[in-house]
Amino acid sequence: MEAAGGLLYRGDRAILATMHAKEKVVAPIVERFLGLRLEVVSGVDTDAFGTFSRDIERTGSQLDAARAKIEAAFEGMPDLQIGLASEGSFGPHPYIPFCPLEREIVVLVDRTARLEVVGYHATLDTNFAHAVVTDIAGGLAFAERVGFPDHGVIVMGCRDGQPAHDLGLIKDAETWDGLTSALDRVISKVGAAFVETDMRAHRNPRRMRAIKRATIELVRRVRSPCPACGRPGYAVTERLPGLPCSWCGEPTLLIRASVQTCVGCGWRVEHAVEAAAAEPAHCGECNP
Repeated sequence: MEAAGGLLYRGDRAILATMHAKEKVVAPIVERFLGLRLEVVSGVDTDAFGTFSRDIERTGSQLDAARAKIEAAFEGMPDLQIGLASEGSFGPHPYIPFCPLEREIVVLVDRTARLEVVGYHATLDTNFAHAVVTDIAGGLAFAERVGFPDHGVIVMGCRDGQPAHDLGLIKDAETWDGLTSALDRVISKVGAAFVETDMRAHRNPRRMRAIKRATIELVRRVRSPCPACGRPGYAVTERLPGLPCSWCGEPTLLIRASVQTCVGCGWRVEHAVEAAAAEPAHCGECNP
């Protein structure tokens, strides 16, 4: 291995566990900045670890799912020692009402070096949305709003206003005629359709951009060695709230420091933010 000044790998082969063309954004970055030769492993059903359409529930955490994909890839190509996978999640923003948040991770595992590094990216730039429609026109209007056909749309059955994949599930409508047919089939069968944006990477350009950003963050972390032991992956792992109010001195929710940690040797350094105090507008005491 080489430190931050050069490539960590020199043409080493690595496998990427994906069914959804993520190599388009991951491969150029890890090949250029880490020196890896990335290959897509065949025969690995990454949908087995969970689908956005809910027909297969994800068990465990987002990181657990990415690790499971890499392990499955190693089983398919046991001679390789370096594997990568990504996993995304979508849900409500923890602080901004009615605003969806996308979280992406890209994981690199090096079995020889006993190394695991995770790149993260979170963004509000997502078209994560759904609608319940009772006619084809409503479904087509939703699709137009979310950018179909560049962005995929999934059509499934609906029960009590909730998605019901057991009543119908059509993922691969790629044209307006195909989408019209899918809506007609589901609505004719159950009276309503639950339509939502397809969050699979190959049908969602915005998600591809987020995966690219997570891959860039992965590279940054891999190329960041611990100052104590030299292990790659030394990165910010925590941000500490509590920046004091400039008026009353009470802690606020604003970040006062970031913490860099080495998961190898445990080296930990706290870095204070540049601001000495928070504006009173951010204080629960001065601006309740």
